[in-house]
Amino acid sequence: MTKNKVMKKILWRFLSLMVILILAGFWVICTPKPAFALKNAINYNNINLENRNFAHEDLSGATFVAAEMRGANFQGANLTNAILTKGVLLKADLSDANLTGALVDRVTMDDANLKNAIFTEATMTRSRFYGAEITGADFTDALIDRYQVSLLCDRADGVNPVTGVSTRESLGCR
Repeated sequence: MTKNKVMKKILWRFLSLMVILILAGFWVICTPKPAFALKNAINYNNINLENRNFAHEDLSGATFVAAEMRGANFQGANLTNAILTKGVLLKADLSDANLTGALVDRVTMDDANLKNAIFTEATMTRSRFYGAEITGADFTDALIDRYQVSLLCDRADGVNPVTGVSTRESLGCR
């Protein structure tokens, strides 16, 4: 091999290595972060929180997976993007609470106080609301099972004082 061909081969390997290193650097810099990873997220998974007082607390992004929350007080709490899946909220007080974007699927909210609560863009599939007080609650763009919506529409009343949306309108009642 001539000296010129050897130099070209070395130069080609050097350039290839540099391209690989630059691409690896971009990959490290551009690695996406989880969308809902919150710095100070609180974890209350599988815990008995019966009759616990969370009134007016900032619980945005908190997780309450399979938590027992009978009679818990969440009045005026910020539960934005919280996860309450498989929770039990029998006779709980969520009046004036903000659950925007919350995951509230497979939750039992029988006889709960949801007066003036905000559930905009919440996912509430396979959840129950038998006997729940929903006056002034805002369910705009929430995902709720049709059967539950029809039951909620039977007693939907009032206008949410924060969003100005009527409960009937937010549920799409006729």
